[in-house]
Amino acid sequence: MSQELSFFSLFLLFVSAVLAFDLGVFSKGNKNVSFKNAMGWTFVWVSFAAVFYFLLKQYGGALMHGINTPEALLKTAGQYQPDMKFVSPDFTTNMGLYNDRVALDFLTGYLIEYSLSVDNLFVILLIFTSFSVPEIYYKKVLFWGVLGAIVLRMMFIFFGAALIDSFSWILYLFGAFLVFSGAKILFSKNMDESIDVEKHPIVRFTSKYFAVSKDYLGANFTAKIGGKKYLTPLFIVVLVVEFSDLIFAVDSVPAIFAITKDPYIVFFSNIFAIMGLRSLFFLLNNVMHLFTYLQYGLGVLLAFIGFKMLFEHWFFNIGFTNVHSLFVIFSILAVSIGLSLLFPPKKEV
Repeated sequence: MSQELSFFSLFLLFVSAVLAFDLGVFSKGNKNVSFKNAMGWTFVWVSFAAVFYFLLKQYGGALMHGINTPEALLKTAGQYQPDMKFVSPDFTTNMGLYNDRVALDFLTGYLIEYSLSVDNLFVILLIFTSFSVPEIYYKKVLFWGVLGAIVLRMMFIFFGAALIDSFSWILYLFGAFLVFSGAKILFSKNMDESIDVEKHPIVRFTSKYFAVSKDYLGANFTAKIGGKKYLTPLFIVVLVVEFSDLIFAVDSVPAIFAITKDPYIVFFSNIFAIMGLRSLFFLLNNVMHLFTYLQYGLGVLLAFIGFKMLFEHWFFNIGFTNVHSLFVIFSILAVSIGLSLLFPPKKEV
């Protein structure tokens, strides 16, 4: 078994263990998640990501790709970080530079994905409201939503990496799409679009091929009524949440490919952000309406990343590195959050 596959398998085992622990210990019963509990779990997930960052910074090349010779380092860097130049003849020095780079790529990708996840939270809250989901079931829906998102993102990322490896021009297509997505957010007249439950494609598909009960039947996804098996609306909501995440993945995954071509880094940064999505939802649930300008900031963020993809050679020629990208991302988020706090939405009379 290759080092890449071994490390990837261990990472998936870690994710599975944490999810099982969460499901078995902290998700027993259906009850509302307190602000204190949400803050605690948000801190846990951010801490996991921070530990992983320092792990990559110290041992990234060896752990992920099994780099142990100068030849292997040049080959791997040429494949995933073609802009890196090694001027020192010392292998240890060059490995240190490579580890710093992959750790920075992970941190930048994580911040991008975590930021874009906030936009996803607005949509999830809209889904819960539109489908009249009882608040005590939010936790269960989000758990299975996160689990499904991990599987879908894994397939999406490695399929995207294979496409990029075979057709490098795909990156320009991704870049143009991100600019379009950013512009769409910036010039959207109505940021709070409603969901027509009856006309939603997931609802129409499931209603056509499966029997769906009209009412929520506790926390059950299926139920037998009069000897006939039914799907419950709660299961439909999980499918709709998965569908919305797939739509968001079309934006967020290409955005991280603008930072690195390494599919493992893209996957790790995605998964750490997704794992913290549920606790972040409950943390921001009651204050999301205050971040009036954050969605516009995310539009600027997507447009910036798209332009960076389209004009990658120009950015490279002026010496624009991922450190600068990280600074720009922080600045966009800080300005949009700051404006939201300085100019809160007017209360309706």
